[in-house]
Amino acid sequence: MENQKKKSGSSLAKKMGISLVCGIAAGLLLMFLRESLNGSGHEAAWNMINSLLFQDVTAQGAEHALGIFYLIGQLFIRSLQLVIVPMVFTSITLAIGQISDTRTLGRISAKTIGWFLICSFFALALACIAGSAVYHAGLFTAQVEGLTGNAGSTGANPMNVILNVVPANVITAFGSNTAVLAVVFVAVCLGLCMNALGEEKTKLLRTLVQEVNDVVVVFLNYVVTTFAPFAVFVLLARTFATYGINYLKPAFAYVAAAVAMLMVFLLIGYPLVVALGAKLNPVIFLKKIGNVAVFGFSTSSSAATLPLNYQTCTDGFGVDDTIASFVLPLGMTINMNGTAIMQVIATVFIAGCAGYEISLTQLVVVAVLALIASAGTPAAPGAGAIVLFTILSGVGFINEGALLAYSLILAINRPIEMLVTALNVVGDAVTSICVAKSEGLLDEEKYNRMSGV
Repeated sequence: MENQKKKSGSSLAKKMGISLVCGIAAGLLLMFLRESLNGSGHEAAWNMINSLLFQDVTAQGAEHALGIFYLIGQLFIRSLQLVIVPMVFTSITLAIGQISDTRTLGRISAKTIGWFLICSFFALALACIAGSAVYHAGLFTAQVEGLTGNAGSTGANPMNVILNVVPANVITAFGSNTAVLAVVFVAVCLGLCMNALGEEKTKLLRTLVQEVNDVVVVFLNYVVTTFAPFAVFVLLARTFATYGINYLKPAFAYVAAAVAMLMVFLLIGYPLVVALGAKLNPVIFLKKIGNVAVFGFSTSSSAATLPLNYQTCTDGFGVDDTIASFVLPLGMTINMNGTAIMQVIATVFIAGCAGYEISLTQLVVVAVLALIASAGTPAAPGAGAIVLFTILSGVGFINEGALLAYSLILAINRPIEMLVTALNVVGDAVTSICVAKSEGLLDEEKYNRMSGV
């Protein structure tokens, strides 16, 4: 099963890579064609091509356009948006509902969640600082005709964000992708109420929510694996043919910023947590955790990496079975530091490309939304980038430029998500070590024994 997942992930990565290269190449050729036709007085020829392939058919004056590339790209994006509300709702409900072990583990579960939050806080702070620095340096800015600066929906009184968390009508909460915080609130409440009633009384409801989540993941897998490569080609070709090279430089800046911050937190942030939080040698930690990070990177699946992570924590680090068996599965569900870092930087990148101005208040809201959204990210290909749309909706970054930049994220994010998975699984191991040390359930002799590598 694990080999099949690894092979499937590798195949998808190859297809996405080929689609990315072909999409950029086609886009550049089309961009060159546009410049040539417009520069030689043949604007009518380009207008005809644009009307046939690239025109936004919803725009005013485009009543007779076909916009084939636009239609294909929008159908793909809408298919992804279709599952946002059920995916976020079921994932978070199940994640909260699984913390019923707090009754038996009590102090251990509280420490586990505490360490999750500590690591997430520093990860988000790093992402916010880096994203803000790159944004204010102008590297995320694309000068695109027809797009002007905007302030997102949090540009008014930021207290509106808090007010909108609690919906006045549950149907309203589920009726729009822009009411994500309300959906999260309902999901958390349902999960907590399920815990309070107990597993026996909520067995049918748990089964229903789990089955809906399974259906959503199957649909998402099908859409991504079947249509994503072709859709990415179409989206990229249209983006560059319509708006030109201006979007390529910010995309490189996004990739560089995201990879740099992920590597910094992986190689410096986590070892510092181990050194300061557990008072253990961080060099030994890095040497022993390498196989887990590489396996997580290659499979891009926290679930597939769980058995190896468990073995490394118990045999390599000396974490007691009772700690590892609780922390690691829970962390696989809700501890997503890498996902949160990626989503913050991606949101700032999209805002810059779409002409939005980001204030400190909005950056804080983005970080909070990233923390919540990452905790509800299911183990499905491309889910991190898809859940990213919930953050964009939450802060109001949804104009045409934002959707174009978002399509770039879908195209170029596969290798970044592989690194994100490595960061996520290593974070679970860090928490298990810190909790075990604080409970006196860590075999330090085994931890320091290099033969366990």
